[in-house]
Amino acid sequence: MKPDKTIAENKWVTGAEALVQCLIAEGVSVLFGYPGGAIMPVYDALITCGRSLNHILVRHEQGAIHAAQGYARASRKTGVVLVTSGPGAANLVTGLADALIDSTPVVCITGQVAEHLLGTDAFQEMDVINTTLPVTKWNVQITRAEDIPAQVAKAFYIARSGRPGPVVIDLTKNAQTEKIPPFQYRTCTQIRTYRPKPLLNHALIEQAAELINQARRPYLLCGQGVLLSNASEPLMALAEKAHIPVACTLLGLSAVPVNHPCYVGYLGMHGNYGPNVLTNACDVLIAIGMRFDDRVTGNVSKYARQAKVIHIDIDKSELNKIVRAEVAIHADAQEAIQALLPLIKQNNHDDWFRMFREADKLEKEKVLNEETDDRNELHMIDVIRELSEQTRGNAILVTDVGQHQMVASRYFRFTEPYSYITSGGAGTMGFALPAAMGAKLARPDKTVIAVAGDGGFQMTLQELGTLVQHNIPVKIVILNNSFLGMVRQWQQLFFDSRYSFTELVNPDFVALTSAYGIEARKVSQPNELAGAIACMLQSEKPFLLDVVVQREENVFPMVPSGAGVSEILLEPPRVNMIQQPQPSKT
Repeated sequence: MKPDKTIAENKWVTGAEALVQCLIAEGVSVLFGYPGGAIMPVYDALITCGRSLNHILVRHEQGAIHAAQGYARASRKTGVVLVTSGPGAANLVTGLADALIDSTPVVCITGQVAEHLLGTDAFQEMDVINTTLPVTKWNVQITRAEDIPAQVAKAFYIARSGRPGPVVIDLTKNAQTEKIPPFQYRTCTQIRTYRPKPLLNHALIEQAAELINQARRPYLLCGQGVLLSNASEPLMALAEKAHIPVACTLLGLSAVPVNHPCYVGYLGMHGNYGPNVLTNACDVLIAIGMRFDDRVTGNVSKYARQAKVIHIDIDKSELNKIVRAEVAIHADAQEAIQALLPLIKQNNHDDWFRMFREADKLEKEKVLNEETDDRNELHMIDVIRELSEQTRGNAILVTDVGQHQMVASRYFRFTEPYSYITSGGAGTMGFALPAAMGAKLARPDKTVIAVAGDGGFQMTLQELGTLVQHNIPVKIVILNNSFLGMVRQWQQLFFDSRYSFTELVNPDFVALTSAYGIEARKVSQPNELAGAIACMLQSEKPFLLDVVVQREENVFPMVPSGAGVSEILLEPPRVNMIQQPQPSKT
């Protein structure tokens, strides 16, 4: 992309202008931000030399970083955020933590007071470097304008390479206003002490292939690393050739189409029954691009003890961290799978697949039929199924965190990679609306649907203003049960139905949304649902659907805290599984 003002002109530029030119040279076309005093020179430079950049003015800095995350995950590019110092930078911390644990490449540029004021508690000064150190892949403070080009290049390289993650550039005000001579921007392609892509150990690949070829019950777990390395097709080729059941983690969903013959379901605390319980029946467990999160393993002492584990991950620190592997392969997922494929023999595991089908039948009998039994009220599953059917699974689904997230993960029939965006490791409520904005800007050709609970939606609902100002036609579906649903479910099942501060008194979401000038409808009856969703999907503008669902509906299956995956529940436990302390006898 050609800059509006070429860097090669024989005139000196300010640090702020240099920063804008660097962003353009990196191929940035969209950035999300909120101006303030310490970043004002950069905002001024956006007018003079950044007209090819589409700046999205959010209503809160947390909205900016979640939008950048959604943009990054839908576009497979690096999201960019621009905010001021002090509270502006502090408001990014939740999103930085979310991006770090979920491996999302984001470059956040924060304004900072002038260098001579650092450490004086100046107005809106904050130690951004030490504050963000635990929640970034890398951060740097720039105090001289001449350092901007090289540090920006380094930041983008670190954010997108290896296991991706967030980077913070803290830019002092004097560095923004100082002038530097003409420069030639050079993208960064290597750093001497940083090895983002490991060399593949072919001996380990051979060991893995031998285990897979000898296995009677092999099982393949697909994580987000498969998507990040663009390895969906080779993964499916591997599964087809060796006839291996494939299950996806929360962030791995959409890497394998739901209708693929080897796909058996979704892993995790509220995942499908078979994929969870049969983890403890496989003889070889092949984990690719996933980190054995506690939501997948449950009680790790009871997890896959009988299996020989093959673990492939680009982050060496994840290998043998939670689950000991027979073969631990430090590698890019696509490179490792491509190396495995020619060594894998054609095979047939019909008997093994039959066990998954029997587990599906039991789940349908115990869970699915129960969830759809009452036709007088809407259930969460009704909404997700209708969305899936009307979009034919050909939409980008962005979810918030809670019961609706688990239902969406189980029942939306994903057909394409990169079509599911959610907050995984951090579990950030308020994620869906701003992330959906970013996803829609990244993929204007796709229908983008934000699915949120009534609690999470209210954490970032101010971004409705951003949708209107920038005409971003996101579709929003609130599954409204007037509760913090997931917490309430735990309180009901494990705390004797003591609902401690989980019931919500909500606003009129339709009236609230209409005040922003966005069309909205409320649905409370099953016979209204299909028509309302059709109306929403046909709209070319932002649209909100407030769907009133059963108030105390629970999500099953469920692996209780402290239980193993084989102890997954298909229905409520008969006794309180969390033992409350008893008063001592005197």
